[in-house]
Amino acid sequence: MAVDVYLTFNGNCREAAEFYAEVFKTEKPEIMTFGDSPQNPDYVLPEEAKDLVLHTRLNINGSNVMFSDTFPGSPFVAGNNISLAFVSKEEDMVKSAFNALKEGGKVSMDLQETFWSKCYGSLRDKFGIEWQFSHETDQMPQ
Repeated sequence: MAVDVYLTFNGNCREAAEFYAEVFKTEKPEIMTFGDSPQNPDYVLPEEAKDLVLHTRLNINGSNVMFSDTFPGSPFVAGNNISLAFVSKEEDMVKSAFNALKEGGKVSMDLQETFWSKCYGSLRDKFGIEWQFSHETDQMPQ
C-alpha cells in the first residue's frame, strides 16, 4: 500500500472535500462525522463536534487523499495541517514502522485498537513530520 496524505481542517473539511471532489472530478465524498462514530459512555461528545468531519477520502488521479476536521479544542496551525498516513494490511509492518519512527520523536497516540482499525497510532518523528499508522483489512470501510 502507498503512503497517503492526510489533511486536517479547522471546521471546514466538508466544504474542502466537496470542493476538491468537484475540481478533480471524483465521486462525491462519503463523510463520517464525529457524531456518526460509536460514542464512549464515559465521554460526552461536545455538541460543536457532532457535525464535524471525522474522516473522508477522495481518490485524486490514483492517489488517496484523506481529510478530517480537527477536534474542538485541539491545536490547529494552517500550513502544518498535513500528515502522512501509513496504512497496511500487515499489522507487523504498522508496528515496526511506528516503533522505528517514534525513536527521537513524540508519540501523540500509542498504537491501539479503535473502532476503525485493529491497530492505530500517531506520532511526530524526530524531523517534525506528523505520521498516522493504521492496520486496515479488507473488511474495513473505505
